[in-house]
Amino acid sequence: MTAATFKPWLARQAYSLLLRLGTPAYLWRIWSRGRQEPGYRLAWWSRLGFYSADYKQAWRDGAGVPARPVLWLHAVSLGEARAAAPLLQALRQQRPDMRLLLTHGTATGREAGRALLQPGDAQTWFPFDTPGAVRRFLCQHRPSVGVLMETEVWPNVQHVAQAMGVPMVLANARLSDKSLRQGQRFDALLRPAAQALRLALAQTADDARRLTLMGAPQVQVCGNVKFDMTPAPALLEQGLRWQRASPRPLVLVASSREGEETGLLDAWQAASAAALWASGEAAPRLWIVPRHPQRFDEVAALITQRGLSLSRRSTWADGQPDAVALQADVWLGDTMGEMPAYFAAARVALLGGSFAPLGGQNLIEAAACGCPVIMGPSTFNFADAASLSEAAGAAWRVADWPQAMSRIVTFCSPHDWAAQSQVARAFAQAHRGAAQAMAHSIWGISSP
Repeated sequence: MTAATFKPWLARQAYSLLLRLGTPAYLWRIWSRGRQEPGYRLAWWSRLGFYSADYKQAWRDGAGVPARPVLWLHAVSLGEARAAAPLLQALRQQRPDMRLLLTHGTATGREAGRALLQPGDAQTWFPFDTPGAVRRFLCQHRPSVGVLMETEVWPNVQHVAQAMGVPMVLANARLSDKSLRQGQRFDALLRPAAQALRLALAQTADDARRLTLMGAPQVQVCGNVKFDMTPAPALLEQGLRWQRASPRPLVLVASSREGEETGLLDAWQAASAAALWASGEAAPRLWIVPRHPQRFDEVAALITQRGLSLSRRSTWADGQPDAVALQADVWLGDTMGEMPAYFAAARVALLGGSFAPLGGQNLIEAAACGCPVIMGPSTFNFADAASLSEAAGAAWRVADWPQAMSRIVTFCSPHDWAAQSQVARAFAQAHRGAAQAMAHSIWGISSP
């Protein structure tokens, strides 16, 4: 071992030791989260690379022809699982004989991922990043290629996969300046992990530059696969039914994060008291969709504490707003998997995560549904998409919640909203094509 390799080796050994020592705390955290989200307790032992006899038998039974390629795709959470859909469609088109191994880190990601499975596929948890758990995972499944979505780089996953001859790809890859600086602080640990990637498929040229600085040996710019996401027609129609049912325009707060709702409600009530909406056809109705389901009750309590009447989407017996809902000041989107319907119903969406220093959320799905976006100052997680949408007139940036309230007035007019909706759809359509390019590159480096 040379001096150049000793420091990375020592860093990985120390990292692995810390993870081993922290395994009980990790499992306790997973079990605790299961109190609110029971999905976390499902087959929890597979996070350590242990699998039930039934799972092992099902995996063996689904193998089919020995040469059938196994594609392992990791979509950590809900956003990545949604983004994986067009990429998987392109991958299956190019290799119809492929078999999918789908992994996740969160319960919401796992729930969303079920819709991506076909007969013979398998779904399990991403292994805890200890050498033993990763080795057991890879020995059980023997993937032909591994695909990590967006930002997932793990020292032991990369190291063990490279040692076992499994090529790893970082797809739809993004890396902000902030993340690059943080990664460089742990250069001895994370640079070898980046160097172990066979290929990184970057969203933008800036992402590619930063990934190269991080150590990725081969980087291609493919665009953002989220532009290839096609909203389900049934969900779009559901949203239009909600829109027609409400006599008031709907203003959506999409994927709000902790700490944002207080400022939002302050600004909303101040705007209502000042009759800011007087120029529109009717005062708009606020519709809040928290990003994390465990916060639904918390946000509901916050709304009612303000003296605002509330209707929760989950209480609509036939899927349509009832008489109580049509009189409510605020609607709460407390369901999973209906975000396209929420976007289709709204006149405009306020981008959650962008009004606090959290980097914002994906605004591409809103554009694909024809929903214009108002975003706050913090969009570093999707900087390129935010900049492109702003330049195209599909999104507007404001400094804070009060400025957002003033901007909402524009969308109270049906004519202005219809024009902006068309601009949003055209913006999304113009940037499609990344999924096919990524699929071609992934199969190009996989084992025969």
